[in-house]
Amino acid sequence: MSTIAPHRTTDLLSTTFSAVSVLRQLPLIIQWQFLRMSGHIALLVIIQILLSVTTVLGYGLLVGIPSPEQALYLATGASTVTLIMVGLVMTPQMVTTSRTEGSLDWIRTLPVPRTIFLIADLTIWTFIALPGTALGVIAGAWKFDIDLSLSPWLPLAAIAVSLTSSCVGYAIACLCSPQIAQLMSQVLIFVLLFFSPVSYPASRLPTWLAEVHQWLPIEPMADAMRASLVSDVFTVSTRSVVVLSVWLVASITGVSWALSRRI
Repeated sequence: MSTIAPHRTTDLLSTTFSAVSVLRQLPLIIQWQFLRMSGHIALLVIIQILLSVTTVLGYGLLVGIPSPEQALYLATGASTVTLIMVGLVMTPQMVTTSRTEGSLDWIRTLPVPRTIFLIADLTIWTFIALPGTALGVIAGAWKFDIDLSLSPWLPLAAIAVSLTSSCVGYAIACLCSPQIAQLMSQVLIFVLLFFSPVSYPASRLPTWLAEVHQWLPIEPMADAMRASLVSDVFTVSTRSVVVLSVWLVASITGVSWALSRRI
């Protein structure tokens, strides 16, 4: 026992120092990434706010006076679109730009666990998305005259949706060539706005497309937000929770693998 104890003590100390090191490094990396983006981060927040509010107003012009069910989908869908679009569209574009200019390769040379950079970026993208989402909810409730019934799970749902969409977008940018990533981000705009059951029920889609969406993360994201914003009308199924969790874990795994590859 006396010969084994020192090794166990060393392993315990090593683990403790590693955890302390990560806790010290993460705030510094978040601050560094925030300062690196400070020139345009305010503009990104403003754009997301405008996108969310104008989406609500645009939906109102398209549908006129909606039915009560349509009003609920439109009011919750506009804010959800903004939250998802930051992750699936803006994140791959920004990461692709970093890859093209070489800053991402430089970051990977720093003596810091590369997953810390992922966590820092995801924190910043969540920060960018949340103001527009909150104002989109307020604008939707006002425009379509609906009564919100906020669930206590709303903050967790919003963070989960933001993290999942950002992780998927980050994975697209890391695992695909810059040209393909940029093209996919553009295509996803149209898929998200017009061909995803976010601002309308999945029953309106063709059968084959509705079945495809059962395995994609967009519909579960919308379900989670609707159930959190109007909890007395909508619920989120176990299937949606499982699909959303699988996509989150798979995208984090893909990004972590891509970031850990040798340069």
